[in-house]
Amino acid sequence: MIITERKPFDEILETLKPYTKVLVLGCGGCATVCLTGGEKQAEELASQLRLVSGPKKLDLQVEFDSITRQCDREFAENLKQSPDNYDCVLSMACGVGVQFMSQLYPDVPFLPAMNTTFYGAGVALGVWEEYCHGCGDCVLALTDGICPVARCSKSLVNGPCGGTNDGKCEVSSDMDCGWYLIYKRLAEKGKLDQFRKIQPPKDWRKDRGAGVRRMILKEMVEEEECQA
Repeated sequence: MIITERKPFDEILETLKPYTKVLVLGCGGCATVCLTGGEKQAEELASQLRLVSGPKKLDLQVEFDSITRQCDREFAENLKQSPDNYDCVLSMACGVGVQFMSQLYPDVPFLPAMNTTFYGAGVALGVWEEYCHGCGDCVLALTDGICPVARCSKSLVNGPCGGTNDGKCEVSSDMDCGWYLIYKRLAEKGKLDQFRKIQPPKDWRKDRGAGVRRMILKEMVEEEECQA
């Protein structure tokens, strides 16, 4: 799941200064699950903007809407409010949703209300932890399901650095060393031979760091085959 958090309110206000008619658009996907940008949060932000419009001397006319996902073309058809009727859209989706919707409505500025932080899993009520970096070259089979790229602060692929201290990372004493976790799991399962295998240098060309825009093309199954 993509984890997001709302931008500081003053920063949002600053981006809205050139506009009058604003549509706050919620997203029913990840932003709803992590309670940051769903329909409820979109309505709340719209109300906040209306309340401060006068005192801040901003001539804002604000409405809100929400769709299931802002990263899929099919759900854009469910918009109750057309973005074309507004000066700008304040999107509460992740960065993917903002960019995708701005392509569907190229004449309307789509502004981010959120900061996209990481890919995470829910480990407790209201708590998400980063589990995946999206590097495009998964090594979980070798590390027994613990990602060294996301869980190690240095994204090392051949064991811990010299900063490991009692199973914690030198970056923060509250952070578990990713490679310590990998070692423990492999030791418990009698798989330490995997720990000793030296991996070749990671091919970072598959990661976003190479400046290559990644795309996945999935072959769609014909409806007739699904019904067979």
